[in-house]
Amino acid sequence: MRILLIEDEIKTIQSLRQGLEEQNWLVDTATDGETGLRLATENTYDVIVSDIVMPKISGLELCRHLRSKGMKTPFLMLSALGHTDDKVTGLEAGADDYLSKPFEFREFMARIKALARRPAEAFKPESMLKFADLEQDIDAKAVRRSGREILLTPREFALLEFFMRNPGRVLSKTEIAEKVWDVDFDTGTNVIEVYVNYLRNKVDKGFESKLIHTLFGQGYVLKTEK
Repeated sequence: MRILLIEDEIKTIQSLRQGLEEQNWLVDTATDGETGLRLATENTYDVIVSDIVMPKISGLELCRHLRSKGMKTPFLMLSALGHTDDKVTGLEAGADDYLSKPFEFREFMARIKALARRPAEAFKPESMLKFADLEQDIDAKAVRRSGREILLTPREFALLEFFMRNPGRVLSKTEIAEKVWDVDFDTGTNVIEVYVNYLRNKVDKGFESKLIHTLFGQGYVLKTEK
C-alpha cells in the first residue's frame, strides 16, 4: 500500500512515517501543500493524508483541487482544529475522513486502513494537455500548435509534458533533470539547456507568440508573452 503524507511538523511526519513503514506501507512525504499537490498528481496512492494548515497551499485547497480534477483517492484530513464547523469544512472540501490532533497512532492506522479498503477509481492524469494554442495528446503521442503538427523525439515529448503539467511555474534545471531524466543533476553538463533549445525551436519557431521562456539564474517557464 502506498500513502502520501503531507505535514509541515517535522516531528509528526517522522513519527508517522516510521510507524507506517513498520506496517509495510510505502510512504511519500511533503512538508508544504504545493509539493504535496505535485506528488498527488504525478503518482497513484491508496490514501492521501494532509494537515489543513500548510505552507503555500492549505490542505483544504489541495483537496478541493484534486477533487475538481476528478481524483477519487481516499483523503484523510488532519488538524489541531477540532470544532464541528472545522470538520464540516474539511469534509465539504472533499475529504473522506477527519482526525483531530493530538491522536494515537493506532487510531490513525485504523482510519487509513478503513479508507484504503474503500473501492476507488484509480486516478489517471489528464491525457489531453492544452496551453494557449499548444496541444499535447499524451495517449496518441501527438503535439499540435495552432493545428500544425509538431514532431518531437521521446525525450522532447517528455520534457514538453513536464512543462504542460506545470504552466506558469518556474522549473529549475535540477527539477527538470530529476523529473524528466530521473537522475541527479550534474552541474557539469548542459544537457538541459540543449534539450530546452531543441524543444523551443520546434514549439516556438515560426510562431509570433513565444511560450517557453528562460529566467536566467532560475530556470524555465511555460507562459504566454505579456
